[in-house]
Amino acid sequence: MKNIKIYSTTIIISLLLLSCKFYNFTGTGDLKAETYQVNFFQNSAPIVEPGLDIDFTNALQDLIQNQTSLTLVRSNGDLIYEGEIVEYRISPMTATANNTAAQNRLTIGVQVRFTHNNRPEDDFDQRFSFFYDYPASTQLASVQSIAFEEIFDRITLDIFNASLANW
Repeated sequence: MKNIKIYSTTIIISLLLLSCKFYNFTGTGDLKAETYQVNFFQNSAPIVEPGLDIDFTNALQDLIQNQTSLTLVRSNGDLIYEGEIVEYRISPMTATANNTAAQNRLTIGVQVRFTHNNRPEDDFDQRFSFFYDYPASTQLASVQSIAFEEIFDRITLDIFNASLANW
């Protein structure tokens, strides 16, 4: 009876360890890739915010670097992220009784082309966007870094999930 418990426990532990080969805690599974490259995301939006392009490119590189064991390369990556910032818009969201804006919304949209050189069926060309709401009485410059961080966090996570989190 004791041998059966030891044998059963050994089998269960072996199966758990083997399953880790195909799954990791980021949910990326078997990527069939060792390297990735993030090309510069140029700002092609009608309103060009200086530095937005490099900040977004770095945010995407950092997320992938922190969530995977992939190596960042400058060219010939197994996974390639490229695209452009296509939307940078500030619009009034809610009005006061005096017909003035009570809240504004900053929206950033990014067109992403993802290429998986080892699994072409995973390739996509897709738009991702997110927004940040702030009081109309506040200047965007005073909340800009917080807004960019929140928007980039969401967009880069959406890109990560679309490209790597194949459940």
